[in-house]
Amino acid sequence: MSRIPHIFATPLIVVSLLSSFALILVQGEDDHDFVRAMDRDLLGLKKEKLSHSRLYWHDIASGKNPSSVPVVNSPGNSSTFFGMLIMIDDPLTEKPELSSKLLGRAQGFYASASQKELGLLMAMNFHFIKGKYNGSTITVLGRNQVFNKVREMPVIGGSGLFRFARGYVEARTHTFNMSTGDAIVEYNCYVLHY
Repeated sequence: MSRIPHIFATPLIVVSLLSSFALILVQGEDDHDFVRAMDRDLLGLKKEKLSHSRLYWHDIASGKNPSSVPVVNSPGNSSTFFGMLIMIDDPLTEKPELSSKLLGRAQGFYASASQKELGLLMAMNFHFIKGKYNGSTITVLGRNQVFNKVREMPVIGGSGLFRFARGYVEARTHTFNMSTGDAIVEYNCYVLHY
């Protein structure tokens, strides 16, 4: 039986190992095939447009059928209600009067997220129920300093006709009832979408 001279054995082992590693690396590239570039037309994404809508958000804490309900109360003696969490299903109307045309609902929550001032974390979907936007949503997630005249929060997404949405909303308090906790807030929404 012929033997491979020792001088050739070491390089042969090295080449064998390197080719094995190369095969592993090439096969490993297949692990990233779950992401691929797509043509926008396949999803019906034509020209991007900017939409503006003005609506009124009714946060009703009083009465026998409130649209905002505390889920977690502030755990301590905090002047900012730090830690409080409120779940909402607030009507969105065309005008400040609750009896005006219902455009949709703001569904989500807000929480007191600041220990130094009244600053809320807002996480909500504006779910539209009228006209061509029926069933579509925009998602708002941001900081709301309620005592500022104008508060800006980002639009981070959407669904339906607002698919791939981005933009911002401006919130302005229209009325706030200190005794009931009810509030009406004007929202101007500026949304880029397809």
